[in-house]
Amino acid sequence: MSDDLLLSLETKLDRLILLCNRLQQENAQLKAREGEWQRERERLIEKNELARSRVEAMIAHLKSLDAE
Repeated sequence: MSDDLLLSLETKLDRLILLCNRLQQENAQLKAREGEWQRERERLIEKNELARSRVEAMIAHLKSLDAE
């Protein structure tokens, strides 16, 4: 192989390695953000369930007052 060809190949490999490293970092960041969103979603679901059960309890209480 000629020196020019080897140099070109080396340059391309260096760029590819840099790109792979950058993509790995970006992937790790995205996975971390996904985990944060999942935890937030679970928290919101729990809050929604708590609010629903409180409303259902209030409705049941109002119905029992109405029946008296």
